[in-house]
Amino acid sequence: MVRLFPAARRAIAAEEASPPVWAVDIAHQRDQARTLAAAETKEEVAEVAGIDADGVPCRLYTPEDVREGLIVHLHGGGFVFNDVEVHDTASRRLANRSGLRVLSVDYRRPPEHPYPAAPDDVDTVIKWLGNDPSLSALPAYVHGDSAGGNLALVAALRNPGTFAAMVLVYPFLDPSMSTPGYAVEGGWSEEAAWYWKQYAASEADLRNPDLGPYLAADEELRNLPPTLIVSAEGDILTDENEDFALRLADLGVEVVAFRAVGQIHGFWRHGKTFPAAESVMAMTAAFLNQRVSTGSTTGGRRR
Repeated sequence: MVRLFPAARRAIAAEEASPPVWAVDIAHQRDQARTLAAAETKEEVAEVAGIDADGVPCRLYTPEDVREGLIVHLHGGGFVFNDVEVHDTASRRLANRSGLRVLSVDYRRPPEHPYPAAPDDVDTVIKWLGNDPSLSALPAYVHGDSAGGNLALVAALRNPGTFAAMVLVYPFLDPSMSTPGYAVEGGWSEEAAWYWKQYAASEADLRNPDLGPYLAADEELRNLPPTLIVSAEGDILTDENEDFALRLADLGVEVVAFRAVGQIHGFWRHGKTFPAAESVMAMTAAFLNQRVSTGSTTGGRRR
């Protein structure tokens, strides 16, 4: 039986009292998320700039006393929801805690733009970074939560050698939904299936490891950079995340995995509600800066 912290129990109760995602207009839900995000207290960052990365809108956060390195952040939201505005507060915290630049990517979303629009947009941003003289020489890292974790992993697989490290926070990886967590009653497996259906352009896409990287072959995975995977105890993705971490370890990838006890999917973005979010942010900063300080040569652009 999964035991949850009080904040997680309250969040679940509020979720259960709301209509399911497929019963509410998508545009309305997106607007509501932006309104709530705009009301959040935001940390000051030395510089925040809008970027046009060859047609893909992004936002670049540069903290005080910036260290050498760039985090490409890919937001979660089931592929369908959220954007750079919704993730503005979290991106600011990530930049300030890590001391690194953070580039938050506003990739296209389904159902208007199904797969492969989102990973193609990320590829465009990576190519643009490689051609930008002020950013191309920086060590690059990739970070994503939930569906953004999927896109981060796909970006690392599509662009081997680009990233010196990768952080996946409860990544949404397996369209077959084959791990035991999906069978738990009240585990929101129906919502997960809805997200995959919105993202995939066809049934065949759901069997494509470029869409569901949990299905990727060993020979592709063994070349991944050092990876941190964070799972949440009260999440249908826990087995999926931890099984994947063990698989990477068996393939020789340098991987660190942590389970956030008593937490639920989505906690990472809500630092005011979930104190564990700040700890994961600090863990992420330490993991990435370990690569900066040691001069890791396992991948990533370098001066």
